[in-house]
Amino acid sequence: MSPSRPIFKRGQLAKALADDLAGESLIDYSSGMFLAAPRRTGKSTFLNNDLIPECSSRGWLPVYVDLWADRGANPAALISTAIGTALGQYQSGFEKAAKKAGIDKINLLRTLSWDFSKPHLPEGTTLAQALDVLHAVAGKMIVLVVDEAQHALNSDSGTNAMFSLKAARDQLNRGDRPDGLRLVFTGSSRDKLANLVLKSKQPFYGATITPFPLLGDDFVAFMTGVWNQRLAATNQFKAEDLAYAFDLVGRRPEMLATLLAEVSLGLGEAGNLGELLRTGALNHQAGVWCDYESAFNDLSPLQQAVLEVMARRVIDQQAFAPFSEQTFAQVNRQLELAQQEPNATAPNVQKALDVLREQELVWKANRGEYALEDSAMAKWLTRT
Repeated sequence: MSPSRPIFKRGQLAKALADDLAGESLIDYSSGMFLAAPRRTGKSTFLNNDLIPECSSRGWLPVYVDLWADRGANPAALISTAIGTALGQYQSGFEKAAKKAGIDKINLLRTLSWDFSKPHLPEGTTLAQALDVLHAVAGKMIVLVVDEAQHALNSDSGTNAMFSLKAARDQLNRGDRPDGLRLVFTGSSRDKLANLVLKSKQPFYGATITPFPLLGDDFVAFMTGVWNQRLAATNQFKAEDLAYAFDLVGRRPEMLATLLAEVSLGLGEAGNLGELLRTGALNHQAGVWCDYESAFNDLSPLQQAVLEVMARRVIDQQAFAPFSEQTFAQVNRQLELAQQEPNATAPNVQKALDVLREQELVWKANRGEYALEDSAMAKWLTRT
C-alpha cells in the first residue's frame, strides 16, 4: 500500500468558486477568474484536490497546467502540451466524434493529422483552434486552469499564448450557444497577475483580481487533530497555539508543519508550543523566517527602511501613504537608527517601492495604494 498523508478538503470553497464559474453568482467570471495569494499558502493543493474534482463532478472538462513547476520551459509550450494531453483522451473514435461535433473539413483534416502519442499540438495550430476542437469532441465546457499564470508574461510567446486564450474564450463563449470555456488563472504576485487585466492592450482587460481565501481556523482544527493523534495523550498541542503559529508563518501549511515537527522531535513539550513561539525559541531553529531574512538582507538601507515603515503601519492597522511628510520622517528615522544617510524623498521612495515590487515584497493596488505582498512579514519585521 502506498503511503498517504491527511489532506484538508475545502469543498465549500470549491463549490462556491464553481458556482461563480457557472454564472450563478453576482460576479461574472466569463472573462476569466484571477486568484492571487502568496506562494506556499495552498493554492495548488486546493486546485488539484478540490476545485478540479468539483469541476469534473459538474460534467466539465478541467485542464490543468502549472507554469511554476517548470519555470525554464516555454509557457506557451506547457499550455499547448496540457491541451494536447487532454485531446489524447479522445483518440479512440476521434474521427467519429469530430464528425458528430460538426467540425468543418479543414479542421477535421487538421485533427486527423495529430499524433496523439505526443502531447503537443501540430505546428501552426493555435491554442484557440485546439480548444475549439477539444470542446467539440468532448462535448463539455472546458475549464482551463493556469497555475502561476504571471510566468507567461516573461516571454513574448507566453504573452501571445494569453492572447490566444482570449481568442479561444471569445470564440467558445459567443452567446449563441452555451459557453464552452472558462479560464482560471492563479498567481503569487498580485502585481504581475494584474498585468493581464489592467490596461486596454492587455489580453484580459477589465477582469478583476480576486484574493484567494487563505486557510483559516477550520484548517488549524484539522491540523491540531492530525498531530495530536501522533502524540501521547499527556503531550498534546493546543488549537490556540497552532492558530498563533499559523498566523506567524503567513498561513503557510508547510512552514507550520516544520514548526510542529521541531517540537515533536524533542525541542519541547507540545503543550508549550505557544510559549516556545512567543519567546522566539523556534523561529530560527525551524527556519520559518529564512525567506524573509534572505529577501530583506538583499535590500538597500532605504528599501529596508520603507519596508519597516510599511510593516509598522500594518501592525498598527493604519494606511500607508508613501509620499506624506510623516512617512518621509519615519523612513529617515529608520535610516538614522541603522546609521545610514536619511535620504527619504519622493523620487527615492518611489524608486525603493519599484524595487520592492520587483522583488514581490510589495504590491500596488489598482487605485495606487501600496501594501505588503505577505502581511505576515510585518510581524517578522517588527518582532523586536
